[in-house]
Amino acid sequence: MRIALFGGTGRTGRPFLDQALQAGHDVVASVRTPSKLGGLSHDRLTVLEGDVLDAAHVASVLEGADAVVLTLGPTKGGPKSMMTRAAQNVISAMKRHGVQRVVTETGAGVGDPKDPGGFGPKLMSTIMGLVAKDLLTDSVGHVDAFRDSGLEWTAVRAPRLTEGAQTGDVKVGYFSMGPGHSVSRADVAAVMLRLATSDEYAGQAPHVTGA
Repeated sequence: MRIALFGGTGRTGRPFLDQALQAGHDVVASVRTPSKLGGLSHDRLTVLEGDVLDAAHVASVLEGADAVVLTLGPTKGGPKSMMTRAAQNVISAMKRHGVQRVVTETGAGVGDPKDPGGFGPKLMSTIMGLVAKDLLTDSVGHVDAFRDSGLEWTAVRAPRLTEGAQTGDVKVGYFSMGPGHSVSRADVAAVMLRLATSDEYAGQAPHVTGA
């Protein structure tokens, strides 16, 4: 499979990149600063320097892709609507190139109609609204853009992310999520790779957390 990856130098993106190559996939990685890949070279890796906010660059990354993965996060000094604008550019390019499958990463504070009720989710959203209101608004806009796209989208909603190793011991689905939950970035990357190469959770926004 040929995967277009946005955010490949990030703390979730780099584990995803390594895992995808190890699994035998071709990866086209969009990066703003290629040097952050540390000189990584692989015969199945194509690195394209550019910005996800540049529509022409996004379209070039998606050419020939079978699936798209976004492991993006806010950038210092970047626009408050960066995630939403990134989604819009990706959606436009996917439709242009006839690509259907996309998996994106977002925070557990983003709600979903399938979430169970309870104190935990409300607390998560309240905390995000207080300490990172702009980020929460942008993250919701990002996911909503994919919800309305008509594409085979999945938004992986993760709680506090750690730098631990991949364990494979994770829960994926709809359950009560609170501030005490955490999961390693490597485990999130593994879940995203699994979903990008299947139709599992297509049209849904499951949580992922350490089991």
